[in-house]
Amino acid sequence: MSTYQRLDPIERDAALIMISSGISDSVCEAILRIALHDPDPDWATDQALALLTSPAPEIRGVSATALGHIARLHRHTDKTRVVPALQKLLSDPENTGRAEDALDDIAMFAGRNKESHRLR
Repeated sequence: MSTYQRLDPIERDAALIMISSGISDSVCEAILRIALHDPDPDWATDQALALLTSPAPEIRGVSATALGHIARLHRHTDKTRVVPALQKLLSDPENTGRAEDALDDIAMFAGRNKESHRLR
C-alpha cells in the first residue's frame, strides 16, 4: 500500500543527484518533484523521457506518470517525442496502465485525440 508523500519543489542540481544515485525511491521522487514543480516543461520532459527506458519497472512507471503531470500542468507536451515513447511503454505489462493514464492526460490536457494512442 502506498502512502501520501508531500512532493515539494526541488533544485535541479539536487534532483539530478537523486536521479544519478540509481536508488529507485530517490529517482522516482526526483522525477515527480521535477514534473510537478519545474517551470520548464521541456527540461522536465527530457528528464522523464530519459528514465522511461530504465531497467527498473517502478522508474519506468513513475516516469510515465511524470509525463502525464507535465502535460496536465503545462497544458502542452512535445507529442512527437512523448507519445511514441509512451506508446512503446504500452507493451510493458508492468506499466501498461501508467502509459495509458499518461496518454489520456496528454489527450485531455494537451489537445490530442484521446483514442488515437491505443494500439488495438
